[in-house]
Amino acid sequence: MTTEQSALASASADVHSFAQPAEAVAQHLDLDIAVDFGQKVLSGTASYLIENKTGTDRIIFDTRNLQIENVYLGDSMEETTFELGDEKEFLGRPLHVKIKPDTKKVTIKYKTSPDAAALQWLNPQQTAGKKNPFLFTQSQAILARTWIPIQDSPGIRITYNAKVKVPKELLAVMSAENPIEKNDSGVYSFEMKQPIPSYLMALSVGDLVFEPIGTQTGIYAEPATIDAAAYEFAEMGKMLDAAEKIYGKYRWDRYDLLVLPPSFPFGGMENPRLTFVTPTVLAKDRSLTSLIAHELAHSWSGNLVTNATWDDFWLNEGFTVYFERRIMEELYGKDYADMLQVLGYQDLTNTLNDIGPGSEDTRLKLDLEGRDPDEGLTDIAYEKGNFFLRNIENAVGRERFDAFINKYFNTFAFQSTNTDKFLDFLRTELIQGDEELAKKIDIDGWVYSPGLPEGFQKPTSTRFAKVEEAFQSWKNGKPAAQLNTKDWSSHEWLHFIRMLPENMSQQQMAELDKAFNFTNSGNSEVLAAWFIHAIRNNYTTADKALETFLTNVGRRKFLVPIYKALIATPEGKKKALAIYAKARPNYHAVSTVTLDEMLK
Repeated sequence: MTTEQSALASASADVHSFAQPAEAVAQHLDLDIAVDFGQKVLSGTASYLIENKTGTDRIIFDTRNLQIENVYLGDSMEETTFELGDEKEFLGRPLHVKIKPDTKKVTIKYKTSPDAAALQWLNPQQTAGKKNPFLFTQSQAILARTWIPIQDSPGIRITYNAKVKVPKELLAVMSAENPIEKNDSGVYSFEMKQPIPSYLMALSVGDLVFEPIGTQTGIYAEPATIDAAAYEFAEMGKMLDAAEKIYGKYRWDRYDLLVLPPSFPFGGMENPRLTFVTPTVLAKDRSLTSLIAHELAHSWSGNLVTNATWDDFWLNEGFTVYFERRIMEELYGKDYADMLQVLGYQDLTNTLNDIGPGSEDTRLKLDLEGRDPDEGLTDIAYEKGNFFLRNIENAVGRERFDAFINKYFNTFAFQSTNTDKFLDFLRTELIQGDEELAKKIDIDGWVYSPGLPEGFQKPTSTRFAKVEEAFQSWKNGKPAAQLNTKDWSSHEWLHFIRMLPENMSQQQMAELDKAFNFTNSGNSEVLAAWFIHAIRNNYTTADKALETFLTNVGRRKFLVPIYKALIATPEGKKKALAIYAKARPNYHAVSTVTLDEMLK
């Protein structure tokens, strides 16, 4: 079996896609769509060049809430029959298209629904500029099928061209080669030459301007945001240099950022060539830019070498967290990276406690059959994956581990892989029959067992040790205003806030707030952590700031713990429901799916 065939075989085992790529598979997409803000729909055609591998009489695409109007075969656009199968929760409906053994091209004419889960339509009030509407997509994990009829599995990669028609006052950008300014026609053309999985299909339309940062990097944002973004992300070029130094040439030509309105549900989305990023990282002091290092690292782990199914999600995220921290170490030193490791370990511990350390969902290799793959997007994949790779690095030494990772990225470049294939590669290339080394690496303990393996040594940080000293002084009665907090980064502040006792008096809360101005912090990480304490201790001074934050910020990472803290008491639940009623229209479906369930 060739590498490509084995990749397709693993893709056909993707329980979250109806596609049968081992029979007939899409290889290239020509997308031609118009964006209608009035109706909140995209409409047009998706034309695929396909390979009919077995001479089958059908090809299957994934769809969810799409209106399929017609399907045609070949350049002659000969109409063919099609059928939509039964609706399945999360998965939508399979689109069965009748083809011939020699069919090379299939064109699907379609329309999206106004409530397509991938698409967020923002009215002018929900943007920074307040004048024009805005649209962005979020395709990961399996939402590409809500805006394009597509073989929606990370195990299937396609190249694409697109033509997108938008209102003349707006600019369209995609996960592809992009324009840098508006034109008079409102029609934009795109090309993505490198094959990508469907979850990296991305489109955004808004009043956008472009600011170059370096020869290979730049930023798209609304005019009202562009200056703050250009300042915050001024070191993007240095990050790219640091990444290339560790794991070789960047293979996607350009690396640009698009700063979205605050309703974006994630910190960032690694759409190739154009990372989508939340404005919650605009802290005015470049303190939260490890998020950019993370999305940049995805250009290797995830975009270049992709998890073949969502059960293998740790291959995307564990590698990316590991690489992100290597980039930050390269730029800012080991002490800085150590702080990120400790915060990551704290997040992992919280997740283990939430899920239950014995739960099967705390294994790296997941089993998400019958569930929305979003349920697997937890800190287990990110942080446990990272610590597994650090464990291998500790066992073999950094130089040898880097050579191994470089070889891994080169061997599987522009392909999808799975846990078994990675572990085979690890055994062949690194362990090489060394039983002592195999024992140290402990594949079974990390990949297939719940929780953390016995003997795991938690990370430490010299900079955090000083924060802990300051915290102890405060606990022992030293006034907050007299603590030595000069030059603390947001990571140090976050560590300090996370150490605060669950129960504090109004006097203690007020004293901390007066000394450090937490309630009015411009840093979203610090704010979100402080709000948890404000809620638990009924510190009503923070109520107005809390409501403003929840109404404006759609990032799921912040929303879930804050709403969770609110609904812990009857009084808090009342407050949560009142805020949610107002805030929900500002949130993306990725966030509301989780919060609707939580708030019932």
